[in-house]
Amino acid sequence: MKKKKVLIITYYWPPAGGPGVQRWLKFVKYLPHFDIEPVVYIPENAAYPLLDSALEHEVSEDLTILTTPIREPYRFAKILSGKKSSDLSSGMISHKNKQSRLEKLLLWIRGNMFIPDARVGWIKPSIKYLSDYLKKNQDIDTVITTGPPHSLHCIGKNLQQLNNVKWIADFRDPWTTIGYHKQLKLSASARKSHLVMEQKILESADHIITTSKSTKEEFQTKTTRPITVITNGYDIINLGKITLDEKFTLSHIGSFLSDRNPRVLWKAINELRKENTEFKTAFQLKLAGKISDEIKQTLREFRLEDCVLNLGYVSNEEALRQMRASQVLLLIEIDSEETQAIIPGKLFEYMAAERPILGIGPENSDFFEIIKQTNTGKVALYNQKEEIKKILLEYFAQYQQQRLKVYAMGLQYFSRYKLTEKLATVIKKA
Repeated sequence: MKKKKVLIITYYWPPAGGPGVQRWLKFVKYLPHFDIEPVVYIPENAAYPLLDSALEHEVSEDLTILTTPIREPYRFAKILSGKKSSDLSSGMISHKNKQSRLEKLLLWIRGNMFIPDARVGWIKPSIKYLSDYLKKNQDIDTVITTGPPHSLHCIGKNLQQLNNVKWIADFRDPWTTIGYHKQLKLSASARKSHLVMEQKILESADHIITTSKSTKEEFQTKTTRPITVITNGYDIINLGKITLDEKFTLSHIGSFLSDRNPRVLWKAINELRKENTEFKTAFQLKLAGKISDEIKQTLREFRLEDCVLNLGYVSNEEALRQMRASQVLLLIEIDSEETQAIIPGKLFEYMAAERPILGIGPENSDFFEIIKQTNTGKVALYNQKEEIKKILLEYFAQYQQQRLKVYAMGLQYFSRYKLTEKLATVIKKA
């Protein structure tokens, strides 16, 4: 049986690190199992904020990869502003009350001069290159774009119109309602441009994919195009025998952004360390990933620096090891109505690690529902300090009795392989 060919346009690809690369790296890995042959188009010289060269080993030698150069504004901004531009490109935006003049200027430039985002300069050359490629390879009848960066959806829309191909738009995050949009210092005209572009994309795509039901519900108020929810997921990876941490570790694996600074948690831990000597002796806060300066400053403020183990940025494989070795896994989302739809990609790897999760986020968060549905942890709101203390003490008591574990249910539905099967169905019907 001849495989259906599809062109996938993505910005994040190995050696990029971080969660943005995982989704389509895994989809591409498994699509051939469902009689779909992917062709991947990526930037030739992207300025990725995080690198993980180990992920390159997951790319099949038989995969066709197309590349063209991209002009990266962050690369030039780095010459002028150093670390601050790198922080912004990786999502490390300071709280608005603590932003320097330089950071405010960079945010204004990013929001008003690069619409929809800093990769807008890649749109025109990509349309020309890929239109020529599609004309020469007419057995490709479906194009998939994944954003952010949402510039890539503009490429897909044009290819659809110029080459009579089906186009599927994958939204890993919302567009105009995502939390950081408010921090971009958008002018009225820039805000309107974003809304107009988003509307055109949503009305033009043959099929839309979202990673959460709340984003689907939002988009259903803006378009009548078909929408399918395909969450992120986890891969089944054999890492050998993992020994649990001796300390009662509460571990946050991944980037820890300023807006995810859970002061209520730090206060709860501070109080528990004062109230419970055994807890203080055993407790350790383990951090693996890029951590904002504000998080570090707040930990010092609550006098927690002596119980922090900061591993810095680690490879994806090492991150998985640290998850499985941890006693409890910490999942934080920004306390905002706009972030209810955000399901952090690491949630699914957390669930696969089969260690109990403490989730803190806004009310009605989509990821709360998944944690409860799979019986993989407990959740609390930002105003529930006593509930957080109660959860930590419950986990600590189980740790002391050497019976701290979870009894997960239904994890198989979130495996990358199972999710790719669902994606393949969407592709074949598009």
